[in-house]
Amino acid sequence: MQRSPNKWEDHYSRKAKKDNYPARSVYKLQEIQEKFRLIKKGNRVLDLGCAPGSWTMYASGLAGEKGEVAGIDLKKVDIRLPSNVRIYNCDILGIDDDTISSIGNDFDVVISDMAPDTTGNKSVDSARSYDLCMAAFNIADRVLAAGGSFLCKIFQGDDFKKFSEMVKAAYNTHKIFKPQSSRKASKEIYIIGLGFKGSRIRRFQ
Repeated sequence: MQRSPNKWEDHYSRKAKKDNYPARSVYKLQEIQEKFRLIKKGNRVLDLGCAPGSWTMYASGLAGEKGEVAGIDLKKVDIRLPSNVRIYNCDILGIDDDTISSIGNDFDVVISDMAPDTTGNKSVDSARSYDLCMAAFNIADRVLAAGGSFLCKIFQGDDFKKFSEMVKAAYNTHKIFKPQSSRKASKEIYIIGLGFKGSRIRRFQ
């Protein structure tokens, strides 16, 4: 028998609680990791929009003691995190050069599960999602090492194709993926860039 959407959510919510993760979204990253192997031992990972911390926790375990995870969010992350994690409380849409300098560069992976507060208006929600994706894309452009990987959630809408083409142009390999743990009715989808070609900013300085 096929699960109803609510039962589907309840399944992953219960699993997250059992596995000591603060949110069910961790299983989306787990599926993506199992398919694409984005994060490897010793990697430096930047998690954009990291609260409540599930992706950060999972990424830190993959990166291991020799790796590092930096998380950015306006909201506080109220869970205990491993020693290889740093959290920065700031607005990703208005991030400044000083914060970028503090975070550093040469990250191996940049991940973003950011989503806007939804209004119910699909055009408005997809436009706000696109703004967050562009912020993530531009931050990745500044901090990713050449050859690095980028993962970003976006709502499908008017700007989806444009953003997808931007990622395709900036990375050697471009993938689009919807995890099974994502609700079928949800407009969210993940765009993945593998093999970063190098920062436009650093390239033209």
